[in-house]
Amino acid sequence: MGRLSGRGVGGRLGRQPARLAAPTTEAERSKQRAEIMPGRSLYNTARWKRLRLEVLKRDGFICQQTGVRLTGKAPAPNSPIVDHKTPHRGDPTLFFDPENLQSVSKAWHDSEKQRQEKQGWLTSGL
Repeated sequence: MGRLSGRGVGGRLGRQPARLAAPTTEAERSKQRAEIMPGRSLYNTARWKRLRLEVLKRDGFICQQTGVRLTGKAPAPNSPIVDHKTPHRGDPTLFFDPENLQSVSKAWHDSEKQRQEKQGWLTSGL
């Protein structure tokens, strides 16, 4: 059997552009996430920013899952994240419900919480 190097049609077609271009800036990344994820724009509201601070104060800036003090500045592992216990999936009632919110560390949120969501442990409540 002979070598097939250089004998395919690939060379004649040329290089095809990528179908999904990766965002190069944080602004592009945020815009792309807003298009894909329902309710993403709710995070930019004044109402959310006030509620987020209220939840952090209520929880004493302590991670409700690990007990770590939330004193870091993003992207530090101990930076504060206000997490939705039940995913809101764009539902404003669930999104702004203080009982559905908890203060957690970025490290916990980006590892354990994401693992739980990918495994389907958490449901939307809708």
